[in-house]
Amino acid sequence: MTTSGTESVPEVEKDKIYSLPLQQVGDFKFDEQVVRVFPDMIQRSVPGYGSILSMIGEVAESHVKPDTAVFDLGCSLGACTMVIRPRIPQSCVIHAIDNSQAMTNALEARLKELPGGCEVRLRCADIRETTVQNASLSVLNFTLQFVPKEEREALLGVIADGTLPGGALVLSEKISFENEAHQELLTTLHHSFKRANGYSDLEIAQKRTSLENTLIPEYLQTHLDRLKRVGFSVATCWFQCFNFVSILAVK
Repeated sequence: MTTSGTESVPEVEKDKIYSLPLQQVGDFKFDEQVVRVFPDMIQRSVPGYGSILSMIGEVAESHVKPDTAVFDLGCSLGACTMVIRPRIPQSCVIHAIDNSQAMTNALEARLKELPGGCEVRLRCADIRETTVQNASLSVLNFTLQFVPKEEREALLGVIADGTLPGGALVLSEKISFENEAHQELLTTLHHSFKRANGYSDLEIAQKRTSLENTLIPEYLQTHLDRLKRVGFSVATCWFQCFNFVSILAVK
């Protein structure tokens, strides 16, 4: 599903998936082709990605208590897991879950190369079918946007119910804007960001087409209101760059 980092990932390649004209652009999938280029793709596509990862480490250090669980939901290649792991007590368990077998296979190999730290339990599964309990931190780092809209509140409810008092959720998402002028302006700036990182107009257009039916953004206020409804007492946007945000919610 969602995001990953660049360090210690084998066979990292430059993202050229959409560099040539395609007769038909299919829906985006987190397959083996994407796994090979994903660290490059995410860094060049998501403004502020490194800052978000860094902040997740800070949240982990301040909120994760001994003998509790951390849930990295939509873990992809494990960027969040790797940031969190050295910042939390050894008695904790990180549950890293993703529905892409290609992603979890790659992360499993990566974990074998990086021993030490608390236990990481890796599973290839649908996060909508995950039981969350004894959680002091959960992370949805650019994951919820791939879950059907009508199922998002139920998933967040499961996370909130399984979160300990004082526990936290970091929710990072691409968002949309009700004001059309705002939407056009920030979309234009995002495309400029991608061009500055070496993507061509063809690549930008074809990638956008591939994501149209799979990545469905919502308004920031929609996310904040939903988090309050499911049981988080505090929900605030701590980061925004163009049409990308990260929200911190505390139970």
